[in-house]
Amino acid sequence: MAGQSKENTRYVGDTVAHDDDTIDFEIIELLFFAYRDFTSDPDAILEKSGFGRAHHRVVHFVDREPGMTVADLLDTLKITKQSLARVLKQLIDSGYIRQVTGPEDRRQRMLYTTEEGQALARALAEPQSRRIADALAKTGPGARETVKRFLACMKNGAGD
Repeated sequence: MAGQSKENTRYVGDTVAHDDDTIDFEIIELLFFAYRDFTSDPDAILEKSGFGRAHHRVVHFVDREPGMTVADLLDTLKITKQSLARVLKQLIDSGYIRQVTGPEDRRQRMLYTTEEGQALARALAEPQSRRIADALAKTGPGARETVKRFLACMKNGAGD
């Protein structure tokens, strides 16, 4: 490519990759490490029940929005029915989530956490909440709003 030194160019598949200052590797790596550590405590709790991160996401969102439909959950998680079916069945069979037929449309399935599901959701969220609180306290005044804005902008479809 014109203006590019050959030693800074490498090929990845059919794509040309350039080693330059346009990629923020520092932030990318911080996000990787932050996510690894952010999920480590819940992962250890989930492992005891034979559950994983997919179970965590389902319990979290059902607990946060009691009565959400399966369709709403699929849309929130951006996964297929097939992916959700196995995880949801395990959570229902284990007594963490209950499924109720919709009042107007009997095909609709509304989801609720049971008392055990609520306790699991809290147990998973507590270490994450402590980690967030500690990091925000170390970051200084105004950090919470800045972090919220940053994360919201990172989401697909986030508006200005």
